[in-house]
Amino acid sequence: MAEKILLTQEGLDKYKAELEDLIHVVQPQVIVELQEARAQGDLSENADYDAARDRQARVAARIKELEALIKNAVLIEEDTGDAKNVRLGSNVTIRDLSDNSTFSFTIVGTFEADIYEHKVSNETPVVKAIMDKKAGDTVVVKGVDEPYEVRIESVS
Repeated sequence: MAEKILLTQEGLDKYKAELEDLIHVVQPQVIVELQEARAQGDLSENADYDAARDRQARVAARIKELEALIKNAVLIEEDTGDAKNVRLGSNVTIRDLSDNSTFSFTIVGTFEADIYEHKVSNETPVVKAIMDKKAGDTVVVKGVDEPYEVRIESVS
């Protein structure tokens, strides 16, 4: 059985849109590029043809990857009630007790993780440490160098 991929509805929609774009926009463009390159004559020394074939292969590989990802996606259900415990899909604010800094983020699956968008993977040490805890709890995170403590400020 294929590995299940945890995604939010937003992430799944993003991958579906990318797949649709690749199939209905990019792939036809690549076909036109190939036809134009073939029309230039000798294919053995045709850089445009080689580039179009490379692009065709990359597009086909990405389409296959996205189809598998979507097929194996498991939606992270959003909590419609009053969230109390940290779980997949939670919006969390934590305070690092070593320097009193705070960081807010959403817990997502590995494929959607993006620190620049404040989306943190459920596989990270900090998320593993705070899973199933609630606001006000202090937990020890097993860091790369040494453990550190964080307090969960809010969960929604």
